[in-house]
Amino acid sequence: MSDPFEGRFAVVPAAYVVLMRGEGSDTEVLLQLRRHTGYMDDHFACGAAGHVEVGETPHAAARREACEELGVDLEELAFLTVMPRTANGAAIDERVDYFFTSRVWTGEPRVVEPEKSGGIRWCALGALDGLPYPVVPHERAVLEALRDGSSAAYTTFGFEEDA
Repeated sequence: MSDPFEGRFAVVPAAYVVLMRGEGSDTEVLLQLRRHTGYMDDHFACGAAGHVEVGETPHAAARREACEELGVDLEELAFLTVMPRTANGAAIDERVDYFFTSRVWTGEPRVVEPEKSGGIRWCALGALDGLPYPVVPHERAVLEALRDGSSAAYTTFGFEEDA
């Protein structure tokens, strides 16, 4: 029996939270260094991110991940962009990512899952090149667009048409 989904775009949805503080050229974002996750270890990433669970909206997943990974309750959550992305054509690499920003939360951001983290740090949006580790490429694209004011509701990453 053949697979009815063969050749179709299989989607793994994820939600990302960009905690922000400051204004203008002083705007900073909270980054977390990935460690022992099996994906992009030793890369900085958005402060909180994770898969959307069955029966959960991306918005709810973003709130859950911020609490689980950073110990904060988001009082504000603004949609930034949705990003279909691909790499290598393998089903595991077919993703749809939902990015949100927040400037208002309760609690002090901290590492809640130390077994998966090399720490957190605030970074000026203009200083991504000065970090001691690279930023996950598709997340960097979103952060650069945020920095440049060119963020759009729909963004793609990794497709031939992006080249």
